[in-house]
Amino acid sequence: MIWLTEKIEFPPYQTTSKDGIIALGGDLHPDRLIYAYQNGIFPWYSENEPIVWYCPNKRMVLFPDDLKVSKSMKNILKNEKFIITENEAFEEVISQCKNIARKDGFGTWITNEMEQAYINLHKKGIAKSIEVWLPNTDLDEKGKDKKVLVGGLYGLKIGNVFCGESMFSKVSNASKVAFIYMVQSNLYKLIDCQVYNDHLKTLGAKEIMRDKFLTLLKKMR
Repeated sequence: MIWLTEKIEFPPYQTTSKDGIIALGGDLHPDRLIYAYQNGIFPWYSENEPIVWYCPNKRMVLFPDDLKVSKSMKNILKNEKFIITENEAFEEVISQCKNIARKDGFGTWITNEMEQAYINLHKKGIAKSIEVWLPNTDLDEKGKDKKVLVGGLYGLKIGNVFCGESMFSKVSNASKVAFIYMVQSNLYKLIDCQVYNDHLKTLGAKEIMRDKFLTLLKKMR
């Protein structure tokens, strides 16, 4: 396995292991992260472990035209139950993604180091968030209606590609609403979902081979 140095570079993707690992170590400097995503590589590791960089053989993606919105979801969107914003609460979204309990029982992969790294990318205009709120009947000190964050997602914008990182939901359908809103914004030609996910498959995402993904990424970045 290749260990990275201070130089911002990665080995050829042909050297990737069967588990999709392309390299270890390095850092999460904004320039390295941007370069990684531009080349189809992303970090995924646990606290107190070396940074592990992945470029899996199969990539979960969504082409916007393939988006599947169920009749019930169309009704939810039409009813405008939720308030949707963009980049209004990035730090809160990533914090919720990091700390929310997940049904699969696995802990978070968003380490403290990763959290700060993506906040830094957000400040550079690279990392983006979609927030989903519910109105609150309570009033704040200024007499304006409060809203409560109940779902959202964040990721990176690399050219015409949105590289999704994580999403969370505190009420039913909130993360779906964020995802659908992002896809229907017409800002992206491809959504990179990284690895297989049953939830995203129901929304139209599918796996493609790495070679095809990297070719698309090169054209769209």
